[in-house]
Amino acid sequence: MSLVKNTNCESTIDALGSTAFEAVAIEVAHALNARFYTDDEWLRHEQKYVFGACWQLAAHASDLLAVGDHVVCDIAGKSVLIVRDENGELRAFHNVCRHRAGPLALCNGKNAKALHCKYHGWTYGLDGQLRSAPEMHEAQDFVVADIRLNQVRVHEWQGLVFVALSEHAPDFVEVFSGIAERIHPLDLGTLQFARRVSYDMDCNWKVYVDNFLEGYHLPHVHPSLNRMLDYRAYTTELSTWHSLQYSPLRNPDGIYADGDAFYYFLYPNIMLNIMPGRMQTNRVIALGTDRCRVEFDYYYAPVDDMQNRAQKDLQFSDEVQHEDIAICEAVQRGLSSGSYAAGRLCPKRESGVWHFQNLLRGAYRNGLSNV
Repeated sequence: MSLVKNTNCESTIDALGSTAFEAVAIEVAHALNARFYTDDEWLRHEQKYVFGACWQLAAHASDLLAVGDHVVCDIAGKSVLIVRDENGELRAFHNVCRHRAGPLALCNGKNAKALHCKYHGWTYGLDGQLRSAPEMHEAQDFVVADIRLNQVRVHEWQGLVFVALSEHAPDFVEVFSGIAERIHPLDLGTLQFARRVSYDMDCNWKVYVDNFLEGYHLPHVHPSLNRMLDYRAYTTELSTWHSLQYSPLRNPDGIYADGDAFYYFLYPNIMLNIMPGRMQTNRVIALGTDRCRVEFDYYYAPVDDMQNRAQKDLQFSDEVQHEDIAICEAVQRGLSSGSYAAGRLCPKRESGVWHFQNLLRGAYRNGLSNV
């Protein structure tokens, strides 16, 4: 395989060799090279060819119920505006005026009649069509009807709203294939938002994702969670664009109802932690090569004791997250030490890590072939 080099990534490619980008069977697989976690050029590469090339969790449908309700979100370093139009359809646009790049919205809002640029007052309909441009009558060949906001793909699934910056993002149906059927009869769209909790940590975003994708560390890092899950029955299932970690709940502390735990990962950085009567969504955001933020949104079935359940759930989840943060930050220090050579993966316990890292390798190859 030949790799097209650019000046930013050339030194890393030379150091890694082409085999670092090749997907192999898990029985002979190694983890990603440490430089993917420590070199700044790879984060810049990932913004376009990983985050910018895939579906990203952007909002919840409850924030966009009425005509004119809108949400502003950051997707791969770009501001995106999502709005409910007059026909009740969701629309998404780059939050950039076609005049001189001013923002259409600075924050979330309700019941907007139109989208007004905050810089010079150009006004667009909720469908993105320019309606008026003050004092532009002297501009030759300027036709209001010819100007529209640049659209972004948007899709709603089970109450969650996703956007994709790239027209070449994977087919949405394929990304989510089989999930609704597997978690049936639970309808995630009926769950109500309770709270958001964010955790900042000193590690590369991929360290956190790698950690999420395996239960191998449960007995050693999460004693309370390990008592709740059945480690012997803990399994991982792989699909094209997502993976599932599954375990029956043993529930000795009564935090969750009897049933099953479904831990879904949606490539590249979204997690859905689904248990009886509740869900957590996790969005992993790269803040720098060695810094990331994980946003936890908590959703619950609308029952009388929802707030009590949410508080108990939050306390337990917070304990688990601080255990994860400690180990992830230690791993980042190990990756940055200069002493680590990529180790072998455990076929029985780390197939989710292998699957994720192979998708990354494919994105890296695609990006490098297009520079």
